[in-house]
Amino acid sequence: MAQARFAIGVDFGTESGRAVLVDVADGRELGVEVYRYANGVIDERLPAPDGDVVLGPDWALQDPNDYIETFKRTIPAVVARAGIDPSQVIGIGIDFTACTMLPTTADGTPLCELSEWRRNPHSWVKLWKHHAAQPEADDVNRVAAEMGEDWLRRYGGKISSEWFVPKALQILREAPEIYGAADRLIEAADWVVWQLTDKETRNNCTAGYKAIWSAEEGFPKRAFFAALDPRFENVIDEKMSRQIDLLGQKAGGLSERAAKWTGLLPGTAVAVANVDAHVSAPASTVTKPGTLVAIMGTSTCHIILADTAPVVPGACGVVKDGVIPGCYGYEAGQSAVGDIFGWFVEHSVPPLYHEKARARGVTVHEILEDEAGALKPGESGLLALDWWNGNRSVLVDADLTGLMLGMTLLTQAPEMYRALIEATAFGTRTIIDAFEAGGIKIDNFVACGGLPERNKLLMQIYADVTGRTIQIAASDQTPALGSAMFGAVAAGSAVGGYATIEAAAERMAHLRDEAYEPIEANRRVYDELYAEYTRLHDLFGRPGGDPAMKTLKKIRVAAKESDGVAILTPA
Repeated sequence: MAQARFAIGVDFGTESGRAVLVDVADGRELGVEVYRYANGVIDERLPAPDGDVVLGPDWALQDPNDYIETFKRTIPAVVARAGIDPSQVIGIGIDFTACTMLPTTADGTPLCELSEWRRNPHSWVKLWKHHAAQPEADDVNRVAAEMGEDWLRRYGGKISSEWFVPKALQILREAPEIYGAADRLIEAADWVVWQLTDKETRNNCTAGYKAIWSAEEGFPKRAFFAALDPRFENVIDEKMSRQIDLLGQKAGGLSERAAKWTGLLPGTAVAVANVDAHVSAPASTVTKPGTLVAIMGTSTCHIILADTAPVVPGACGVVKDGVIPGCYGYEAGQSAVGDIFGWFVEHSVPPLYHEKARARGVTVHEILEDEAGALKPGESGLLALDWWNGNRSVLVDADLTGLMLGMTLLTQAPEMYRALIEATAFGTRTIIDAFEAGGIKIDNFVACGGLPERNKLLMQIYADVTGRTIQIAASDQTPALGSAMFGAVAAGSAVGGYATIEAAAERMAHLRDEAYEPIEANRRVYDELYAEYTRLHDLFGRPGGDPAMKTLKKIRVAAKESDGVAILTPA
């Protein structure tokens, strides 16, 4: 009888990293181990002993040591708990939130680990939701439009402050000393693979969706970067790389150092890095065009495959082979979903509901879900815009903010909770409408991630708002499962893995039997509410509309500066 073979997927999220051990034969998950980052999201002060380095608005950093600790703490634990021999693990894959990037020395040492740079915020990892590079994103979009850069069309006419080039340009402008000291600017996804293999690689997924690269044209011309700043002209050749590796390839073998961290054998295959959302598509059984995958957690990312690449205004990008080889992969997304519900529970729910939760031994979310579920669509009289962390699609504007309309002295927390859920569903319907208007056919809808697992009311509202049947991925760890699948592909069929990700998906990915069907009566009400949502969306979000949100943001920054709070500004 052949010895069982396993792969490990490591998923680096916003607040934690997790490893999942998977049976290569059928995708059965033998165990999950989670490490909550010691420094989490750094958005107020640097984690220095004196704590006096204050960050400005819209900053979001991380500590790269948390990523190494994830390897050290999760992989040995999950292997030991499963009781398998390390020799049975044939491959490792990783996925990461993106764009999450950092400056390093030539040997990969993060600049924030060097004493001379530790107190400079620009030496740290810039997390995906670092939005302080919005002025740089505005300049990138303006200059690209002025120069007639054709690549801008691939990204729906606008790129985001979350992406690589605005973040790199912000480092150059605000901390030229950090930019000069950085031998490499690199995605955290590629950096952790570098730490596992002692070999620098750059994956085509983050390069294509976040760094303005394409297989057909490469990166933008040097003249474009020079137009942004003469010092930026050679950023690709001096700080990055033109060598891009494709998803499914083997990045290298596990180094002796990383083998000691993980307890695995040196030489174990390590896959080229991937993005948490994109790797979830094959883990949700999706390897062909026609099915929208919504990866729903703190934020939501929407992935759809197509045979051709029409322009879709407001899409986050389209990349050939960016999700599945042979297909064009489209990305869109919402910058906050679960984060909005978390914010509401933490800051806006009265003590009564917390007391109810304690009495029943459940979470406040469960109390609110139960009471909000007793309401009929439209009964609250509320309507919200889901921009608590800006808008990623289709407006691509991090300066937009949240809004709730219709509150009275009788408004209660469950009504507000339901309105926030509905707002995120309307945001997803806006994205679906944009794709279909752009010529991308969507026949099916699959959801995965933490929210579909935890919140049935949310999923029913999404089905009602979109008018679509929603299937759910069987795994509640789809990014890690997808990474393990790519680890099996990197290992190859000769050692018990797979030759292609499609072959791996046929055996290792599954859907649940249950599905959420739209309720027609609810759908009719939501059609009315969606029309009003769209009016507000266009009023506050489209060019020429009401600038109130951005004006309020400017007033807020000015007020903080007048209070003596250090706001980092360009050098």
